[in-house]
Amino acid sequence: MSQFKTLSDYDVAGKRILLRADLNVPMKNGVVTDSTRIERTLPTIVELVQKGARVVLITHWGRPKGERVAEMSLAPVAEALAAKLGQNVKFASDCIGEVAEKVVNSLSDTEVCVLENLRYYKEETDNDIEFAKKLAALGDLYVNDAFSCAHRAHASTEALARLLPSAAGRLMQAELEALSGALEAPQRPLAALVGGAKVSTKLDVLNNLSAKVDMLIIGGGMANTFLNAQGIDVGNSLCEHDLADTAKEILANAKKNGCDIVLPIDGVVAKEFAAGAENRIVKLQDGVGADEMILDVGPASIADIVERLGNCKTIVWNGPMGAFEIEPFDAGTNGAAQAAAALTNAGTLVSVAGGGDTVAALDHAGAKDDFTYISTAGGAFLEWLEGKELPGVEVLRATA
Repeated sequence: MSQFKTLSDYDVAGKRILLRADLNVPMKNGVVTDSTRIERTLPTIVELVQKGARVVLITHWGRPKGERVAEMSLAPVAEALAAKLGQNVKFASDCIGEVAEKVVNSLSDTEVCVLENLRYYKEETDNDIEFAKKLAALGDLYVNDAFSCAHRAHASTEALARLLPSAAGRLMQAELEALSGALEAPQRPLAALVGGAKVSTKLDVLNNLSAKVDMLIIGGGMANTFLNAQGIDVGNSLCEHDLADTAKEILANAKKNGCDIVLPIDGVVAKEFAAGAENRIVKLQDGVGADEMILDVGPASIADIVERLGNCKTIVWNGPMGAFEIEPFDAGTNGAAQAAAALTNAGTLVSVAGGGDTVAALDHAGAKDDFTYISTAGGAFLEWLEGKELPGVEVLRATA
């Protein structure tokens, strides 16, 4: 991986630091209901404050589409940040111009301010260089701590990095180092576990990973499409029958690349998708009833996955193995996640995971805190798995 500069490369004392964070946090009635994203960027903010910087935090919230929407103001986020940071946080009701300049210029060393929603200006998502110049006028150094926004070439994630000396924040640094270690220079054998509902949403992920990993474990609804492509009757299960040829092509390419594709060998099936629904375990090679749905992998599949993970050194995880939201269809995800967590704790496995459903599934399994690294990103993590260049990352490398 190409080098990028970090906070360690700059003397930030007395400097205005334009810190791009992702504080697009859940809010209800003007109150932040989940402060996880605030907490993940706190180490960067705290370090800058301790080093005597003047922190100017820029971020977006929602999709106001270039309009000033009162319900999408960042004022509540500034209040939540102040509570977590344990110090006063100033707020500017605009992110550029005289209002922003007045607040930024009022900062003393170690003080923090939050500027208003970047997406109140359509120029932000247009990656407009003139808008970026107005932002750049508010800072001496640009720090990007928003890996979760790095897949978008926006003014605050791409253009701004070309106008000021730039660095990766500690969260961005941790993301890049973890992801690089997982796919670019991993300890092998390397496995990827990919679940989710549809193959169509992860075609590029599957194709890219099958050329990079030693083992690709496929679960969730998308496994049904692969089973169907092999002539197995999946009954009333979620299945993209029109992608049978695509699934066969992925299987063929994986074999050519020396990648072992792992599919479920048994499943938990039911006639309805409901908590506590009557269910049974079937060997998938025997087929599924026309009125039945595969809602989770079965115990033999879990045992197979656990055994395989025991022989791996690294795993990249994205997506659940089944309908983990309700019992009893969470056993597959729970079993695999808990096995990966135990191996990680034993020091024999490096485990990296990302994606909204993935984090929720690992949390449900009680395994989230034991993984080596959990990415904060959704779309950016998926595009990284697809092998795509992320504009917000590439510009940091280019300007290093």
